[in-house]
Amino acid sequence: MAIPSAQAAVHEWKNVLSRADGSYPEGLRSEEASRRHRLHGPNELTGKEPDPLWKKYMEQFKEPLILLLLGSAAISLLMGQYDDALSITIAIVIVVTVAFVQEYKSEQALEALNSLVPHKCVLVRDGLKSGRMATEVVVGDLVAFSVGDRIPADARLIEAVDLEVDESNLTGETTARSKHANVLDENAAIQLADRRNMVFMGTLVRRGRGVAVVTATADNTEFGIIFKMLDDVEERRTPLQQSMEKLGQQLSIMSFAVIGVIMMIGLLQGRPLVKMFAIAVSLAVAAIPEGLPIVVTVTLALGVMRMAKRNAIVKRLPAVEALGSATVVCSDKTGTLTENKMTARKLFTLGNERHADATGSGYNPSSGVIEQEGLQITSTAIDTPLERLMLASLVCNNAALQGDDVMGSPTEGALLVLGLKFGLGSVAKAINRVDERPFSSETKWMAVQCQGKGVDNLWFVKGASSVLLPKCKYVYTGDNTTRPITSQDIATIEAQAEKYALDGFRVLMLSQGPSLDQQAIIGIVAIADHPRAGVKHAIATLQSSGVAVCMITGDMQATAEAIAKSLGFFDVKKHRSLSGVQLEEMDQMELDRIINDVRVFYRTSPKNKMKIVQAFQHNGHVVAMTGDGVNDAPALKLAEIGVAMGQSGTEVAKEAADMILVDDDFSTIMRAIEEGKGIAHNVRNFLRFQLSTSVAALSLISISTIMGTHSPLNAMQILWINILMDGPPAQSLGVEPVQPDVMKQPPRKVQEPMLNRKLFVNVLVAAGIIVTGVLFVYKREMQDDVVTARDTTMTFTCFVLFDMFTALTCRSADKSVFELGLFANTVFLYAVGASLLGQVAVIYFPPLQVVFQTEALSLGDIVYLTVLTSSVLVVDEFRKYARRHNLFGGNSHHKRKSSDVIV
Repeated sequence: MAIPSAQAAVHEWKNVLSRADGSYPEGLRSEEASRRHRLHGPNELTGKEPDPLWKKYMEQFKEPLILLLLGSAAISLLMGQYDDALSITIAIVIVVTVAFVQEYKSEQALEALNSLVPHKCVLVRDGLKSGRMATEVVVGDLVAFSVGDRIPADARLIEAVDLEVDESNLTGETTARSKHANVLDENAAIQLADRRNMVFMGTLVRRGRGVAVVTATADNTEFGIIFKMLDDVEERRTPLQQSMEKLGQQLSIMSFAVIGVIMMIGLLQGRPLVKMFAIAVSLAVAAIPEGLPIVVTVTLALGVMRMAKRNAIVKRLPAVEALGSATVVCSDKTGTLTENKMTARKLFTLGNERHADATGSGYNPSSGVIEQEGLQITSTAIDTPLERLMLASLVCNNAALQGDDVMGSPTEGALLVLGLKFGLGSVAKAINRVDERPFSSETKWMAVQCQGKGVDNLWFVKGASSVLLPKCKYVYTGDNTTRPITSQDIATIEAQAEKYALDGFRVLMLSQGPSLDQQAIIGIVAIADHPRAGVKHAIATLQSSGVAVCMITGDMQATAEAIAKSLGFFDVKKHRSLSGVQLEEMDQMELDRIINDVRVFYRTSPKNKMKIVQAFQHNGHVVAMTGDGVNDAPALKLAEIGVAMGQSGTEVAKEAADMILVDDDFSTIMRAIEEGKGIAHNVRNFLRFQLSTSVAALSLISISTIMGTHSPLNAMQILWINILMDGPPAQSLGVEPVQPDVMKQPPRKVQEPMLNRKLFVNVLVAAGIIVTGVLFVYKREMQDDVVTARDTTMTFTCFVLFDMFTALTCRSADKSVFELGLFANTVFLYAVGASLLGQVAVIYFPPLQVVFQTEALSLGDIVYLTVLTSSVLVVDEFRKYARRHNLFGGNSHHKRKSSDVIV
């Protein structure tokens, strides 16, 4: 029974009323309304039944790495290794609980949508107006509304008196839309924002009053359609989650490989099968880095805290790192790339054919001046065309300033500030308004009749040049004189207006005359929403690092392209722009094929935005999507990283997003991407350290087990080494400061596993050096084939010092520790210092000597071991030097094939 708004907009309201089986002006009969309510249900948005909290908590255990750790804990328990089982279980509980708490509120978007549906409304039934619950509204009802009311359902206007409706939460349009009851042409009602004879559920009446027949309720409304889209969007896994899943699989394979190899060797040596299986399983369990989930969680949590200080609130932990993998940022224009403050920039007066420029931005008159031919000019009390243009801007105006904000239309605010910059504020105040013709969407102009010095009973008019120009029969030349307009004058003003429009400006013409049909052109003013400070630099930085920037806006093509061009991410020779209509006509495959060349999407709808995100994803990109309206919510949820605006954003957009920009500033996205890249590096550095030391320790134990010799390390010493592997030195790698040049590096490839070839080779090299060094010391000390406390102490201390130097090398995969600065990460210094003090206590403190079976070493022993173990640092420094200077050929680590990025 519902009538889609696109159909209702192109039919006369009487036809729509008939199709909805309604009645005007009496409204529905109460009995009929009740029947329809029983048949079609209440006017409220419905969604899927949410999962209970316990189920959401248990879903956190589905991660492959968590499952692997659970298996390790179970095996440790069965084998009587209760301390290992307990430590692994505690690690799992911490990680799962933190992740659950962080993500608990991420599914509140549907509830926030329901809050936009008004609780009460005014309906006309049985010929009487009465207040009713909005849930009682049915198709065919007559609904009446005025200033401050929220529309309860989608409806076709029957009456509209000076009606303006704020549809920003639905369409993204920042200014209230004027409404009328006239029928629309089919071509004029394609986009939701253009359906001026419709009102929509959840939108707010800002001015005037109206009566409309309800055409759709509940899930059939435009809000309901978005609601269903949002409900159907599956939460995407972030690149980090995907990488951790692959890592879990890799470690599982490696664990089974270790078990298989050791079992095979044992069988070949004729050893008992059960004993070898027990040894193999113990080694495999020990190889799993149980500290990794905690380090990842802590690193992400610290990243969230740092981002909060930089005006970005991150709702889901993995989203911080995901930004470091982003290859495309799809951004709104208004309020994100621009200030969302209209500013007059260019002026042209026809009477003397002169140009002028206005500097500054926003609604502060002291922020700029008026310049002509490079010189600042102000009011001189000489009646020039420019002076009259400024006066018209002030008197034909209903806006007012309140601090740095404007009360009223942003466009009128721009004209008001323009006149004040010129210094005509006091002159305008002395002029009285006698009559007014308010602006309407039909006339597209506004006029005021004024009385005052030099303007006795004059009409000042402002409006679109295409509408105002035919009214003008004269040209204002100054000193209260005019001359007849010529065809050359018309050509000149039209050419100038077109030039401004092509440059992305909104163009307004101003005129004056004794009557509305005897107007003299004064000139035109070009108005634009100024780009935010720092945005151009942020975009340039992103593009240089391989991240493409695209703009999705409801603006017209010329405006959108001009802004994109001025900000440096649109080149007519290389890039394309697409309209919402073109997107509707394209199938997904066709859009997938051309999407990499498109930088501007204009006049878009919510469906278009989802289609855009999907097209980029089909091309292998990681998409960060910004938005502020309800219409953006489905795309925000679909993108790998949804970014909502904190100041201008609706609650629905904020709930659907992964991150909220407190200051609505695009530059904050760049800082978040920088943070995400730093986190990815830190996680990988930790993994490198932990795998290097664990592989080395397991190799030593495996070699001694296979060879049937005494282990170079006893059980307590191995436990101490495990504490260092998962403890302070390892954890401190997660807080390594973000490097200044991280934005010069391309986004991390999502397909690339966390444990890639480069990391694997580095792990094997470091582990090889550690094993060789430790076995050398062990063999050197054990000359008499008798294992003494000194032998194990030297071997044990050698391994621990190797561990500390390895941690130092793992602070960066490519930078020298001297380039990083030894004191840049103070947490690391404290962690290593504490670990070394602990080792000193283990060697020299008698009670601990008994526990760890150690004895005191001489200063010469310590110096000898320090020099030997520093070899792992020397080798790694040489590797980094060789890589930086490309000594062995191949590409530099900062380079990537051009096919990998789309900038």
